[in-house]
Amino acid sequence: QVQLVESGGGSVQAGGSLRLSCAVSGYTYSNILMGWFRQAPGKEREGVATFDSDGYTNYADSVKGRFTISKDNAKDTLYLQMNSLKPEDTAIYYCAADPFPSRELALDPETYNYWGQGTQVTVSS
Repeated sequence: QVQLVESGGGSVQAGGSLRLSCAVSGYTYSNILMGWFRQAPGKEREGVATFDSDGYTNYADSVKGRFTISKDNAKDTLYLQMNSLKPEDTAIYYCAADPFPSRELALDPETYNYWGQGTQVTVSS
């Protein structure tokens, strides 16, 4: 059974940094597409950053230059380094995975079958 467990959320002031982690277990597929998504109150879930088996990354325009996604294969852990945080980054952040990579749809939440429970990120002004 695939499990994704996020950690690293918290509260910071604008301009601060946080690093989110997503530990993956039970994943037996040879290919993997992983991503970070977020959902703010009253808004739809949106893609933030994605990482596939070839190391290809994709970012939402709103986070380019501020967020960096990476993966440690030895630890089966996905990371999201978030710098220069803004109040509009406040949301619940989710980790997701899917065995069928699709670069065209990587930022679409509908692409993913496996999800973590989410971790809260709050940025105050």
